[in-house]
Parts: sequence; structure tokens; C-alpha cells
Amino acid sequence: MEHIVFLTGRLAEKSLTQVLEGIAPPDGNSAGTPTPFTWEVREIGLQVAGLMTADMIRRRVELAPHVNRVVVPGRCRGDLDALSAHYGVRFDRGPEEVKDLPQFFGREARHFDLSRYETEIFAEIVDAPRLDLDQIAARAKRYKDDGADVIDLGCLPETPFAHLEDAVAMLKASGYRVSVDSMQTAELVRGGRAGADYLMSLNADTLWVADEVSSTPILVAREPRDVASLDAAIDAMTQRGRPFLADPILDPIPFGLAGSIARYVSLRERYPLIGIMMGIGNVTELTEADTTGMHAVLLGMAAELRINAVLTTSVSLHARRAVREADVARRVMHAAHEAQVLPKGISTDLSALHAKRPFPYNAEEIDAFARAVRDPNFRVQVAQDGIHVYNRDGHQTAADPFALYAGLKLEHDGGHAFYMGVQLARAEIAWQLGKRFDQDQALDWGCEVDRPAENLDVWCAPGATKKR
Repeated sequence: MEHIVFLTGRLAEKSLTQVLEGIAPPDGNSAGTPTPFTWEVREIGLQVAGLMTADMIRRRVELAPHVNRVVVPGRCRGDLDALSAHYGVRFDRGPEEVKDLPQFFGREARHFDLSRYETEIFAEIVDAPRLDLDQIAARAKRYKDDGADVIDLGCLPETPFAHLEDAVAMLKASGYRVSVDSMQTAELVRGGRAGADYLMSLNADTLWVADEVSSTPILVAREPRDVASLDAAIDAMTQRGRPFLADPILDPIPFGLAGSIARYVSLRERYPLIGIMMGIGNVTELTEADTTGMHAVLLGMAAELRINAVLTTSVSLHARRAVREADVARRVMHAAHEAQVLPKGISTDLSALHAKRPFPYNAEEIDAFARAVRDPNFRVQVAQDGIHVYNRDGHQTAADPFALYAGLKLEHDGGHAFYMGVQLARAEIAWQLGKRFDQDQALDWGCEVDRPAENLDVWCAPGATKKR
């Protein structure tokens, strides 16, 4: 049985021990039932576990021969591979909060590969005729960085697109797959002859365009409810031996969304093997609500129906992260579908507003931490009852940060007052929304915000307050 040593600091030692006792008794037996590992906790002579470093571990820790693995705090900085080589056992970073250890070992037991997906993303540049080539290139790069597989050039009614061919050629030369989206067959032919990979959309009356060019067409009905005409177009392209994607059209709320979902289900039942596209912008763009949940549901349906591609747009500012959200959602839903599990515990990137476990410690546990503090540095934590601020001189709790200010006694320390203002503002947002708060760390907004990569193998650079 694996024996794991957990390294920590004085303040977290008791809490860590309690959490581990809930996972597995130290001797590895629970009422006669073997548990996955045995363990021991080592407090290595520092107060705050998050200040632990690899150099400190090497100086202070000795390991017995029976140790198989060492788990260090999530914020521990330094080269863990070097520690593994030095001690001859595996070193892992655990979660930032000890209360998350059960989830940490649960994820370790079942790994989900989020590099895989089946649904491709077409990202539409809806106003392409009004943009010059540099602007089109910049938009395409942004969409590709967010996860798009195909860049869709959206044409506009009664708006000339003189540089359509140049735009297609420029994107193809840059390595993009390109789609041209127009209601005018002349523009579709131009786009196809310029080298576009896909054309949208053709119906039973305009299939002649597919005979003019080699581009893969997206097939639609003459009008969304005319299922027979979509079937006719599908059958015609199948007889020609040409690849295609069929799109029954997803209608917006409240103008037929439920019925249009039924069309996708029926199409997959009639044609189990064909490629299907789902345009999701009619829902995400035309519903004034946060789009992360919409993408979760829509891409979940896509996984169930084996939808080959979705077309998404980012016109409304509330949908400006649509491509990124769709990219995360398709990976999560593919993983859930393949493993036949609920889409829970796979990724938190779509949980932008609320955390599943926002308050890891209750008021009593925080009070125990506060009573153990012997220095003047302020700690800030959030629990169900509000914001907690404490140091050796006292412990305050309030829902309003302004109610805490007088007790901080920072009237003559501008830099420290600014720092505490930032931390308390974040804490208030976290408490109000039910988000996880970690002092000195930005709030986690999931895939809604680009997060700079953090290298825990190196020393932390000065924070924003220190720089000022």
C-alpha cells in the first residue's frame, strides 16, 4: 500500500489531519476495509504552508525508506522534479486548500482527457465585408486562439465584398481552414473558387454551386420546417459522393427552439452517419443571459447527437467569449459522454459566477486559525457568515468591508490600506456570489478571463501592491 507524507505549516496542520482522517485512517484500515493509502503529516517549521519552498523542504525534511510519495501545499514554489530526484520518491503539489484533498484524490483516481473532442467550431466574422485584411487577420487569430477550427467569413446583404477572394487567400496562406457564409450564390461561387473549404449554405435549389467548386457545402432546408427539402438535398449530395454537413437550423427562444431541437434529433435518427452542423448563435446571441450555461447545454446536446460542427458568433458583447466557452464545453461534454458520467467534477472552467464549494472553512474553524496567529499580518478569509479579518490583535467578521476598516487601524499606512482594500473588495465579491476566495490571488472567473500561466517552479514576482 502506498504511504504518503503530507508537508504543511503550523496553522494548517490540524485541519489537514482532520481532512485526511476523513479520507483514510493513518493505518490504512477503516472498519476492516483497506483504504487507498496510509499517511502521515509533517509540519516542517513554518507557520504558513503557502510559504513553503523546495529549498526549504530539502534543508528540513528527511524521509524514511517506506515513504512512496510526498504531497506539498498547492502554492509551494520550487522544482518538484528536482526534489523527486533528490529523495528518490515522487513529489506532487496538492490543492491550494486542504479541504479540497478529497476532490484532489478523486480526480487523480479518474483522469479525464480534455485534449479530445469531436465537434469542430466554426467562428464567424459576421462583418467581414466591412473589415480590411489586417482586421480580418486579427479577428481570425483571436478566434483561433480561443479554440476555433474554421474561420467563417460572413457576407452581408447588399454590402459589396470586393476583397472576398483576397480574404480567403490570405487566411488560407496563414494556415486557416475557411468557410464563406452568404445568401448570394455568386458570393459562394467566388469564395469556392478562391479556395474556401466550406460554403454555407446551399439548399435543394442551389446545389448547382457545389458542382462549380470543390468546397464542402453546408446544406439547409428551403425554410427551416421544410424537412423534406433538406432530405432531398442530403440525398442528392450522397448520390454524388460529395462530403457535406446538414443543418436543420436552431431557432431562437421563443420562436421554436424546442421544435428545432427535435429536428436535430429526428435528422440524426433518419441519417445516423451523416455530418451535421448546429448554428448556436441564435440562442447565445439572442438570449440576454450569461452564455456559459447555454454553451454547456448546447454542446452537451451536440455530444449526445454526435454533432460534427457548431457555428458560433461573438456579435453581442455579452457573448464575446462564445468561442472560448464553446471550446471548453465541447471538451467537457465529450469527456462526459465517452466516460458515460454526469458532466460534474471534470472542469470548473464553465463555472464563472459560482463555485461548487465556495467556503471551505466555517466560522469556528477560521476562529481556531485566528487564535493560533502570533504576528501582525492580516489574514482574510470568507465563510458563510461573511468576511473574516484577523491577526494577533483580534478577529473581525462583517458582510460589508467598510465595517471592518476602523478596526484595521491603517489610517497612517497608505500602502497597507490599499492592499487591504483590494483584498476586501475581492472577498466581498466572493462572499456575495459564492466564489472561492484565496488571499493574494485573483478571483477565478473560469474561461471568461484569460489567466496568465503561473510557473510554480520559480520564485513569485512582486505583487501589485509591492510594485507600487
